[in-house]
Amino acid sequence: MASPSEDFHAFFERHHAELSRLAYLLLGGDGGSEGADDLAADALLAIWHRWDRVAAADHPLAYARGVVANLARSQIRSRVRERRRVALFWARAAETGTTQGPDVPAVLDVRAALARLPYRKRACVVLRHAFDLSERETARALAISVGTVKSQTSRGLAELQRLLSETQARTEGGTGEMLRALSNGPPGRRGW
Repeated sequence: MASPSEDFHAFFERHHAELSRLAYLLLGGDGGSEGADDLAADALLAIWHRWDRVAAADHPLAYARGVVANLARSQIRSRVRERRRVALFWARAAETGTTQGPDVPAVLDVRAALARLPYRKRACVVLRHAFDLSERETARALAISVGTVKSQTSRGLAELQRLLSETQARTEGGTGEMLRALSNGPPGRRGW
């Protein structure tokens, strides 16, 4: 029988790339592949600290996906709060006339249609379609009901299709190409 350390190492080797790709897609590409790798590493560190319970669970990978999803949600919320603070600072500075700072956008810099989806819709779409998880596995990873997964996935896909049709009107490519890119992972890391 393998030691807990060896078991965790095997789990890490099997699933690190997938968890990193999940983090990249949940973060909407914000922070690049390095940020996604860091988030996946943080998740795996948290898992290592609870490895005895995780290894004994029925679905350790579902638990790991849930940890990645929770860390991604926390990171997104933190970024939003920080951007709001910066925007508020510049707005107050402009009101007092004390500084002529740069125009700081109040909205997240969105590089892809997926990044424009609300977190839960994005998470459901990513887990269901990019990671090909069942509704039950997705519900388990996000700690939500199967019905919520169904509705959020449906609404997320509809919204994604709308956003992609807007993008398609401006550029060549289209929905099929964008969804294939979603399945392949970040551009520089096609080997995931």
